[in-house]
Amino acid sequence: MDDKKPLIILAGPTAAGKTALSLELAKAINGEIISADSMQVYQGMDIGTAKLPENMRQGINHYLIDCLSPKEEFNVVRFVELAKEAIQNICQKGKLPIVVGGTGFYIQALLYDIDFTKNDDDKSYRKELEKISKEQGAEALHGMLKELDKTAAEEIHPHNIKRIIRALEFYKKSNGIKISEHNREQRQKESPYNFAYFVLTEERALLYERINARVDEMLSEGLVEEVQRLLLEGVPRTGVSMQGLGYKEIAAYLCGEYTYEEAVYLLKRNTRHFAKRQLTWFRREPDVIWLERKKAEESGRTILGEIKRELKEKEILERDLD
Repeated sequence: MDDKKPLIILAGPTAAGKTALSLELAKAINGEIISADSMQVYQGMDIGTAKLPENMRQGINHYLIDCLSPKEEFNVVRFVELAKEAIQNICQKGKLPIVVGGTGFYIQALLYDIDFTKNDDDKSYRKELEKISKEQGAEALHGMLKELDKTAAEEIHPHNIKRIIRALEFYKKSNGIKISEHNREQRQKESPYNFAYFVLTEERALLYERINARVDEMLSEGLVEEVQRLLLEGVPRTGVSMQGLGYKEIAAYLCGEYTYEEAVYLLKRNTRHFAKRQLTWFRREPDVIWLERKKAEESGRTILGEIKRELKEKEILERDLD
């Protein structure tokens, strides 16, 4: 265990309160934060990603935020590469790395050092799949995946074109190995980290209320104007960055495909569905420590106190640290 780098993961569904808790935790344990959010990496995409402004980060260093142009592609391979660099930097300073976010696929790849790089060289098949998606729709791609890897098709949302293409690419380039089988085998590997994997959750009704309120807040802060600016700057609607929640719905409204009311309804509904899928993902992960606000309150404990107790048990924190 001594030769393993420490790693703390604070995950959970959107609007669960991860951001506020992560700041509290980082200050309490001398930590720095690595974002595991597939959208906060993009510059100028602030409102729709619920990105914490720099002046509200309370002096805590954040990594993997505002790294890329919205015109660039961000994927799991690049995330793992950048996250590993950040972990190295944080540990060299004698601080603790805290990975915070809701993209479970990225967290899993980092935690178990799952290698996807061999699929990133030849892009001809990817372009072929992208053409099918444009001409026949995401459902056609998802149907192809269902025939080849039923388990992966059940885990990947039919509209998540990026992950569907990656799964199909993997199958083709690995001569028929299913990505679901590959991931299952990779998860059997011992993690290179001495880690604690926390998932913050909330009662579903309250979580959905918070999601609806967050969408209303984003709209009042100028989400429509943010999406309009991105489109005017030449960020393509078909690009990876514009597939994020909030951006695709508002872009469709601005392009006349929906009324404003329809776009808002779809955004709230899609975000609630996304949160549900996030929780489903985290429930499948081994070694997860669930943090439930209601249970903590009923027991008279704090969420931060529970985290610190677990970190001491795993010897990530010194036992005499208050």
